[in-house]
Amino acid sequence: MDRSFLLYGRMDLVFNAVVISVLLMVVLSLLRVNVVVAILLAAITAGLISGLSLTDSVELLVDGMGGQADTALSYILLGAFAVMIGYSGITGFLLRHLINVLKGKKAFLLFAIAGVASLSQNVVPVHIAFIPILIPPLLSLFDSMKLDRRAVATSLTFGLKAPYMMIPVGFGLIFHGVIQDEMIENGMEISLGQIPLAMLLPGFGMFLGLLVAILITYRKDREPSAQLGAHQGAEEESAAAKEEETTFSIYHIFTIVAIVVALSVQLITDSLILGALTGIILMVVFRVIPFKQGEHVVNDGIKMMGMIAFVMLVASGFASVLQETGAVDELVEASTAVIGDNQFIGAMAMLIVGLIITMGIGSSFGTIPILAALFVPLCSVLGFSPMATAALIGTAGAVGDAGSPASDSTLGPTAGLNADGRHHHVWDTCVPTFLHFNIPLLIFGLITAMIL
Repeated sequence: MDRSFLLYGRMDLVFNAVVISVLLMVVLSLLRVNVVVAILLAAITAGLISGLSLTDSVELLVDGMGGQADTALSYILLGAFAVMIGYSGITGFLLRHLINVLKGKKAFLLFAIAGVASLSQNVVPVHIAFIPILIPPLLSLFDSMKLDRRAVATSLTFGLKAPYMMIPVGFGLIFHGVIQDEMIENGMEISLGQIPLAMLLPGFGMFLGLLVAILITYRKDREPSAQLGAHQGAEEESAAAKEEETTFSIYHIFTIVAIVVALSVQLITDSLILGALTGIILMVVFRVIPFKQGEHVVNDGIKMMGMIAFVMLVASGFASVLQETGAVDELVEASTAVIGDNQFIGAMAMLIVGLIITMGIGSSFGTIPILAALFVPLCSVLGFSPMATAALIGTAGAVGDAGSPASDSTLGPTAGLNADGRHHHVWDTCVPTFLHFNIPLLIFGLITAMIL
């Protein structure tokens, strides 16, 4: 290969707008700059590097924010519904029983949380909708057990990612279907049944990462940290919850009915907005929430999930800037210039490109069409089999999703664990999940590509 061409490709790779902007976002986030500000500055930087003016960069960012409007509204309504469920007292009732059963059983509790999260991807596909309902009431239990919340974040993120990678049901079927469609669209035939087999080993790598996190890294007791946010009186509220009336009342029954109906509406209509709105209306109609308290409860729900919703909007704008300026295509072209005909280097380069793109965009599903357009012809030239190609596309799409400040796989756990203001999104969710999942995904994805 011409050495000047190789050098040109490497320079393009280093100074690519995607690489620089994603690194900027990560560094600012690690320095505890607010994640919204970090993403905004990264998006503007990507636009400027790509040749846009400051005004055009901002306009493109704002135009792209509408891509996640449905998700943002869903999260806000879900937060309000979650606060209503907590107001009913049913979570406090269940919590008292959990304290007796789970006292001293940290690993069991963490594996149970990972299991519940896994069900949210395949059996009952609600994704992160369960987190603001399940996790905030358990925070006092975590603190009493001196449980490291980073372990909880890791358990939740595992359940939000690993099942859809390996199991072709629910979100997993959608994920595998996108991989198959994009591979066929780009000229490589593969059956849907081959994709779960191709993703099995990378998913196993995530399971090993979970075991290391629960049994080794975060095994020791961790004292509850000082409050990071502006929430006041969280301890008093938790203590008050423990003193709530222990009898199971008619309002608890009404709450369960509202949850079941809301879930049913969501599954029937495939709309989280309609599901959450149905639950909110039923909680008011059943008088579980007094009408006069409705505004206060909804405001609390917005406080819980509003930040997450806005991050998703800004992240969508960032993704739009990266795609519309052609920065992603330039990154792909620069990567091909340094690969040559070496399968090992090619596989590693493709996985790293997936890591960079997904860290910025924050969506494994959204990166698949982008990656498949490059990976399929490149894998054909390098001699990778269809199953190896599927493994590279699926793993490259998933790697970076855990650990990305803009991903719902990290934003969801933070929304629940930071309900009392004691959990930092980047250092307590993104960094642990990046270390325990992205590193195994890179290793086992590379092994899979080389042996299939």
